[in-house]
Order: sequence, then structure tokens, then C-alpha cells
Amino acid sequence: MKRFVYLILFLLPFVDVLSQNEEFALPSIISDHAVMQRNAEVKLWGWCPGTWDLKIVCSWNPTDTIHTSSNEYCKWESYIHTPSESGPFQIRFYGWDNKLVKTVDDILIGETWLCSGQSNMEYCFMWRVDDAKNVKEDLTGKSIRFFKVSKATSEYPQDQIAGKWEICSPETCQNFSVVAYYFGYRLNEKLNVPVGLIGSYWGGTSIEPWIPDSSYKLENSLYQKAHKQSLGWTPIAPSSIYNAMISPIINYTIAGVIWYQGEGNNERAADYGDLFGGLIKGWRNANRHFLPFYYVQIAPWNGYSAQNGACLREQQSNMLTRMTNVGMVTIGDLVNDISDIHPALKKEVGFRLGNMALYEKYNHKEVNPFSPMLKSFKIKGNKVVVTTTAIGKLVCKGKTIQHFEVVDETGKCYPAQAKLLHDGLISVSSNDVMKPKGVRYCFSNDAVPDLFDINGLPLAPFRTDCK
Repeated sequence: MKRFVYLILFLLPFVDVLSQNEEFALPSIISDHAVMQRNAEVKLWGWCPGTWDLKIVCSWNPTDTIHTSSNEYCKWESYIHTPSESGPFQIRFYGWDNKLVKTVDDILIGETWLCSGQSNMEYCFMWRVDDAKNVKEDLTGKSIRFFKVSKATSEYPQDQIAGKWEICSPETCQNFSVVAYYFGYRLNEKLNVPVGLIGSYWGGTSIEPWIPDSSYKLENSLYQKAHKQSLGWTPIAPSSIYNAMISPIINYTIAGVIWYQGEGNNERAADYGDLFGGLIKGWRNANRHFLPFYYVQIAPWNGYSAQNGACLREQQSNMLTRMTNVGMVTIGDLVNDISDIHPALKKEVGFRLGNMALYEKYNHKEVNPFSPMLKSFKIKGNKVVVTTTAIGKLVCKGKTIQHFEVVDETGKCYPAQAKLLHDGLISVSSNDVMKPKGVRYCFSNDAVPDLFDINGLPLAPFRTDCK
């Protein structure tokens, strides 16, 4: 009986494939209402008998027939060149004896992004969203579509997933990511092209199950780090979520990835940079494109133990110098309750990710997506003078500047007073430290920043005494 149950569970992902056609099948990601990447060599794949001369005809170029055939596993793949026009279009597939076996309708051509992570990415419109005043209006009449990947795990990489493309509306979008949607909203608003959002996320997950096995094989130290986890509410097996929720869509041509995860790794913060690097490299290698990765630095929360939250944010910040074609948005100010690990200010998070993509990917240099960060510091007597990357002077939104500390010669930290100088520098000092050695800002689990640049972006947390 137990073996029969395992067999049923194994076959479930293929039920949708087999129901499409007795001999021909497409992955669910290639289906009606899809958004395909514009001006690109887009990969198509599926299954058909090896004796077929499979013909593919795209309505944007109906005179160009693409011929392909399947391999010994009855799996085929081919590439089509997409136009710049938005559509809608269709793709027709002809099989044995030139018989039409499948038509994919209502395809839009635009920008498609993969949106992944844990619960703050999964956070949907059914929950409270405090910074979206006109949600129904925001969800109406936009050329935005989404594909939500069903939660699943697998010991081995899969070819199929459950899911379908949806046209965004107040009705269809209720269970979709708020952050991902407003990221797409921002792109659609500025680029004036359709946007496709592939939502593959799972609340509470650590990063290890999202990393492909290829990364673990390349770096044995990653595999050792992955086995420091303890059993919990979500799967922890290395690669298990990647195999079921990323592998089936990794070949779909996309513009890039947005990622909001890290809370699930706070107790192992020191390993996060290596693990995150393994994920990025693994996804890029599997996709065979140098995908941009834009991610969210986790928000303040008073439920972390020790300084786990602060150390995790530091690991995320360090990725900016460890890897290229990555970008980080800081959201420490977008928290209206530090006792809630799921801040209800989500629209602005999506907009900040959107601005990062607009600047870095789409060359909209009029947008400045970068939070100011520590640039350098100097010790001058009993003061530490901090220089940031901010353009122009910083502004304090409170009565006094909070959350600065100075570090003495023994490494002990003391609360400090901070003053903004006329040339944009910050002078930091403490009456308890005559010979400071370093400085920290918002380096705690729950500190909410109060210094902002002219774009309204918060100064990112930092410390200069990292060993």
C-alpha cells in the first residue's frame, strides 16, 4: 500500500501534461496568457513522439516555420525570436501529417521576472497592506500577468509544475505576492510594456532548499553548511524546493530575479553570504544567462536572538562587493511594528525593487535606487567622522539622530551622539569613549533608521569593527 501511495505522488505532476494531448504536451509555464521576454531568443520545450517533424509557427512571423524533433526521451526543445511589439499573439504547433496539435493563445511580449523567497515575498493581497490606498485601482487595467508556482518538493529535478498564467485583476490577484506585483507595476508604468511575474515562494523556508545540487557539488563547504539546519515547519533538505519549484521553470527566458529571503537563516547568519552566492551562481548557470539578482535586505524585528538580524543584514550588504550584477534595496524604514516579522508596508518595497531594475537593467538613470551606505570613517580625537555614499546632505527625520554607537579599543560598544556636519559628514562621539576605534549605525535586530538622503532612502546599517 505504501509503495502505491508513493507511485501516485510521483505521477501527480504529470497528470496535467498527459491530459493536454495523448501525444503532445507543453510545460504549464508555456500556456495561454503567458508573457514572453521581448526581443529575445526564447526557449520552447515539450514532449512528442520521436517520429514527428514538429512544426512551430508564431503569429508575429507566420512565414517562418521552425522545425524540430524530440530525443530518445520524447522531449524536444527549440528557440524562437520574439518581437518588440506587445501582441497579443499565438503560437501553433503542428505534429504528425502536419496536423495542428496545440495552440497557445493570448501571448503578450514584454518583460518577465522570477520573484522568489519566503513569507515576505509570499505576503499577498488578502493580508493587510498599509501603504496601498487604492488597491482595486492599482490592480485594474494593467498589462501585468502572473504565474504562481504551487508549493512542492522533490529529491530530483522535475520537468513539470502545477500552475497557470493569470491576467491580473482585483479578483485573480488576491493570493499573489504584493511585493512582486508592485515591482511589476513599477516596470509596466515606466517601460509601458507588458510584465510577466513568475511567483515561486514559500513562507518560512531557509535558503538551503532553494540552492541547486550543482552548487553543492562545486563547493563542498556549502553542503556542510546546509546540514547545520534543524527540522522545522518547512522543508530543509538541500535542493528539495529548487528541484520542484525552480528547475521546471529555469529554462523559461526571463529578464532577471527578485529575491526576498533571509529571515529563515538568521540563526546561521555567518554562512548566509556563501549560501546566497551559491544560489545566485547555480540559478545563473542553470538558466545559461547572467541574470540580474535584486534582493531585499531583511527588515528590523525584535524577535531575533543575539544580533542575528543585524549580522544577516551585514551578510546581505557584503554581497554587493562579492558578486556582480546584483542589487540590494534597504527597507529598514518601512516597518510600522518592530514586533511583526511581516511589515505591512509592502507597496514601497516592490517600488524600490522596481527602481533598482529600472536603473540597472533598463538604463533609467533618472531614477536613483541606491540607499546611502558607509563609504569611509576617520578617527579625530574622541570623535569618529563618517562619510557616506549619499549625494548631498543627509536629513534626520527625528528630533535627534538615533542608533549610533562608538567602539572602544576593547571592542565594547557605547551609545553615541551624532551630528550632521555642513559638508555632509557625520560626527559621532560618546562621553564614555575617549579613544574610539570604530562606529556602528543601526547595527541591532530592530533599529529603525532615521537618516535619509534627498531621494527619501534610508542610510543602510553598518559597522566598521567586523572581524
